[in-house]
Formats: sequence, C-alpha cells, structure tokens
Amino acid sequence: MGIKLHGMTYSNYYNMVKAVLIEKGMGFEEILVLPNQEPDYLLKSPMGKVPCLETEQGFLTETGVMMDYLDALGEGKSFYPVDAFAKAKVQELMRHLELYIELAARRLFGEVFFGKPASDEEKAQVKALLERGFNSLGQLAKFNPYISGEEISYADFYFRFSVGLATIVCKKALAWDAYNEVPHIKQLLELMDQRDSIKQVLADQAGAA
Repeated sequence: MGIKLHGMTYSNYYNMVKAVLIEKGMGFEEILVLPNQEPDYLLKSPMGKVPCLETEQGFLTETGVMMDYLDALGEGKSFYPVDAFAKAKVQELMRHLELYIELAARRLFGEVFFGKPASDEEKAQVKALLERGFNSLGQLAKFNPYISGEEISYADFYFRFSVGLATIVCKKALAWDAYNEVPHIKQLLELMDQRDSIKQVLADQAGAA
C-alpha cells in the first residue's frame, strides 16, 4: 500500500503536504474527505481534522509531523538543511507561521470565506496579532530569496499556504493590503508560485471549485 493523503483541496495544510509530496516525486493517492466527527474518521484523525496521512504502519496527523515523516523516508529531495541549527531555524519558522500568522488569520476565515461576519473587536484583535506576527517574522526570516536563505525549505511551503491566505484575510476583512505593504511577502509568494508543484496544487484546487 502506498501513501494516501486524506483531506480536501480547500485545506491549506492539505496543500502544504501535497506540494511537498509532488516536489519529492513520491507516488501518493488523494482521498477526498471533509473535516468531520464520524467515528470511522476519528480512528484516523482523532480531532477529525484534515489532512491526515495514511501509511503502511498507520495514520499520521499534524502537518509538521507529516513533513518530518516524509523527510525521514529519504525519498526525493530533503527540504531541511544538513546543519542541526539551520534545520532548527527552519522548524522555528514553520512553527511561527502556524501559530502567529495562520491561526490569527483563521479567526476571520468565517467572514472572508463563509459569510459569517466578525465583530469590529475581533477584527482589531486579529489585525494586532497579524501585525506582531509579520513583524517578528521579519526578524526571523532571511528572504534571500527563500524564507530561510538561498535554498528552499519546508518553511517555504508553510509560507505559501499560510501567508498567502493571511493576505487575503487582510485585504477582505481588514482593508489592509499586506500583500504589497509587508516587506518580502509579495516577492516570496510570487517566487513560490513559479514552482510546478504549487501550480499543480492551485490548478487542482481551482478544478475542484
């Protein structure tokens, strides 16, 4: 049995893992499933979230864990530096993008994508969090031209599918053009969008709309 990626193309975390699988040239099967609390799915993903990764040994959840697993398999290119500290800095960026940008922006997904307006207070809180998250990212990241330096890393896939969504949230819910106003954001998003893996993921997402 090969690897099976369970989830949906609307999930940014699903798309992170999918892009990495494509980049590595690893064969995998996509299994369409929405987040749910059905007993059968909870046996695979205990929180009912997507994505989850099915392997011969069992199921894995959490995007960073999946990327580490795929990296450990040794197939295709590794997107971690060899140096232990440099690798830890990439992992630091991944965690930062998840906790301080993606999760903050996610609080306004209801308004932006599902027609559920947020309060002005909620918007103000999210904007403050995102401003802090972007400012601190500017301290951690190198953008030379990739987020951790000259070579692409797993953090760049996190960046594409977390910051990419966050800029949409900023524009639609906060009237804030973070895409153009926050330094380096536009350049790295455009650079990532030149990759065949990202083009395929976005095309599949558009095709599922």
